Amino acid sequence: MSKRYLILRSAATETCGVEEFARQLAQRLPGPAETWVLGEGFGRFLMRLRAVDGIVLNFPVVAWKRKLVWPALTALAARLRRREVLVVLHEWAALDWKRRLVLAPVVALASRIVFSAPEIATEFGHSPLSRVATDGRDVIPIPPNLRAPPQRRASAASRRLDEERARGRIILAQFGSIYPKKQSKAVLQVAERLIARGHDVFTVFIGSFIKGSDDVEPEFWGSVQATGLSDRVLVTGYVGDEAELFALFEAVDVFCYVFAEGLTSRRASVLAAALFGKPVVVNAPAAADALQHHSLYLKLIETGIVRLVAIDADADSLAEAVLSATTDAPAPIDLTTELDRLWQVAGDVIVRRRGD
Repeated sequence: MSKRYLILRSAATETCGVEEFARQLAQRLPGPAETWVLGEGFGRFLMRLRAVDGIVLNFPVVAWKRKLVWPALTALAARLRRREVLVVLHEWAALDWKRRLVLAPVVALASRIVFSAPEIATEFGHSPLSRVATDGRDVIPIPPNLRAPPQRRASAASRRLDEERARGRIILAQFGSIYPKKQSKAVLQVAERLIARGHDVFTVFIGSFIKGSDDVEPEFWGSVQATGLSDRVLVTGYVGDEAELFALFEAVDVFCYVFAEGLTSRRASVLAAALFGKPVVVNAPAAADALQHHSLYLKLIETGIVRLVAIDADADSLAEAVLSATTDAPAPIDLTTELDRLWQVAGDVIVRRRGD
């Protein structure tokens, strides 16, 4: 008989990528699974716990930032009732130390820990907490959390992009929340270099500024002004409607990302941008085997949808790659098959449906 899992989530309507994974996992997991809102009545949670074999907690969930005690309390209750506690860590070293401190008791209580990428497993392995945590550890591929809807729905933002394209401008884009580690300012520098070469570029950031830091938005707009791009940049804000989101994607020529640590498989925003088949320029992983566990990333690179540049590529090199991507059409892939395969692998690891 298949194990039953209770997957913890928040009540947020604007969800981060980690929470989207948790919600979709409940639908994709091989075997019975359902979700439960963390902190929604402890007594009711205890009653629901009786009917399941384990709980799944994903971290970091943006909406849980203020729930300092609930994750540990929930994990403790599950362990006391001899239920499995599976923790999926999507980040570790990049987390603020205070968040790692809050997560420490949860991780210590975990029956198993699953990491979103080999780099995260390595980071955790080097931390002091690793010595007291379970040895039951795995790495899973994280599938993209978006699927292309059958229809598109125009919005004011997508109409603006259509107008810019009609003017002959290259639409350069980045999708996902805007925060320092995303290095969105580097995309502004790429746009600046392209304009200096005589190319007409408009840059759109499809997403919103992450909550919790008062400096992110003013610093971003300061960079826009400093690069002279004030009339060439649009920030859409959070887009929760997939039909509107993909109407925006449709208007994009090239997506561009620059990560300090290089591309890693946990970058859901890169995968989501690539789903539409538009080229994505991004700096390469730090390790040659960083993506070997993630079949979809390998396929996207093979077909030229994801185009790697050197991990330390400067703005000029990125600009050259972006320009090249505007003229070279990538090969299509069977996305449904690739996604189903990826979810199957992730689900099998979580429920331990493997031959090891």
